[in-house]
Amino acid sequence: MSRQSKNAEKIKIAYIGGGSRGWAHTLMNDLAICPHLTGEVALYDTNRPMAMLNARWGRRVNASPQAKSQWRYTVPKTLREALKGANFVVASIQPGPIEMMGSDLEIPKKYGILHTVGDTVGPAGLCRSLRTVLDYVVIAEAVERYCPGAWVINYTNPMTVCTRTLYKVFPQIKAFGCCHEVFSTQSMLADLVEEYYEKKPARDDIRVNVLGVNHFTWVDKATYDGIDLLELYAKDVRKRGPIRGVPEEEIAEMDYFAHKGMVTRDLFRRYGILPAAGERHIVEFVPFYLRNERTLHRWGVKCTPYSCRVDRYTRLPKEFRKKLAGKKPFKLNRSDEEGIRQIMAVLGMGDLRTNVNLPNVGQIEGLPKDAVVETNAYFTLDSVKPEFAGRLPAGVEALVSRTISNQEIIVEAAMKLDKNLAFQAFLNDPLMSLPTDTAWKMFNEMLRATRAKLPGWKI
Repeated sequence: MSRQSKNAEKIKIAYIGGGSRGWAHTLMNDLAICPHLTGEVALYDTNRPMAMLNARWGRRVNASPQAKSQWRYTVPKTLREALKGANFVVASIQPGPIEMMGSDLEIPKKYGILHTVGDTVGPAGLCRSLRTVLDYVVIAEAVERYCPGAWVINYTNPMTVCTRTLYKVFPQIKAFGCCHEVFSTQSMLADLVEEYYEKKPARDDIRVNVLGVNHFTWVDKATYDGIDLLELYAKDVRKRGPIRGVPEEEIAEMDYFAHKGMVTRDLFRRYGILPAAGERHIVEFVPFYLRNERTLHRWGVKCTPYSCRVDRYTRLPKEFRKKLAGKKPFKLNRSDEEGIRQIMAVLGMGDLRTNVNLPNVGQIEGLPKDAVVETNAYFTLDSVKPEFAGRLPAGVEALVSRTISNQEIIVEAAMKLDKNLAFQAFLNDPLMSLPTDTAWKMFNEMLRATRAKLPGWKI
């Protein structure tokens, strides 16, 4: 039996999307090995059986020999019940049935438009946004009514659109969006330090200045122990020489979620600033890498197909049930996610500096006020303050500004159920390469496929 510290602070976490196949399990793991917190996690999900399965999982996590705290996992029937008395709200939902992600990806593909991920930008990301905004209007209104003082931590993509919707509906909400893409860039730089200096720093010892929008973030300063890591990265880029492409047989053997770092190196060469997100995401913002699969493969990236998504979605619950049926205790290890550290920081248990998504109040110059941007922020007692990040180089600012404008349009279109405005966002997207009449045909086909989540739309 695990021990519970007498000094642990008792809190309630409302988890919207409590049937989550990934984020919820990571949170349960990290909560269990934190001796400073205890309380209730209310797992709310429209897929109630999946939330109930996760509650069973949480109880098994509690029973692990490594658990240092105990949590009560409940499965409320209503959003109101989940939010009542919550100190924190975690949101990680699948916007609509998984089949809708299939139509998001497969319909544009028929028209020659590829997506490597399809959850943020491009026609797929925009169609997903239309569904997600409607869900997040409901979430924001419910938070305002039932737990207006709670901190809201969003993990759902499209991150920018979700966070922006929360603030448009409830301007006083205490919300921020979290993404771990920058962590990978810090880890890459830590590996570089090890290669050149024969010492391996921890990921969060790599100090970076982050600026941009989610999945299209950039780093213009990076240091470790007095070392200028962008100079070191430039040295490494020069050492590697010209980019020569990747053989198709090597691409065929690559994991869908892997990349070769070639897009990052090329953008650094062209713009003089380091991209700080996975290349599967980055290429959807800069379509000169995504004209076709041959071009994409040349740059060491491949599309993640819908078949991979649906396989994981259907396979994981079976794996969870199989593991729950076993007698072997769960082994817990601290994840690299920062959700627990963020919760502790706003509770006054130690300050934290990390990258999050917040409305722009001046932390990035040159980008629109109130648009959600990603920079570092300082967490302390009941406070999350974005840090001043400066301004992007002109060429990158132009790319990021276009994305922000498009995301602002799609949020407004969804909230007003304005189909013509939504289509303008589709036309403005960098991946759109169709004549307007063909684009209109594809747009309507995508809306028809997702109609169950777009009430009131005339299609």
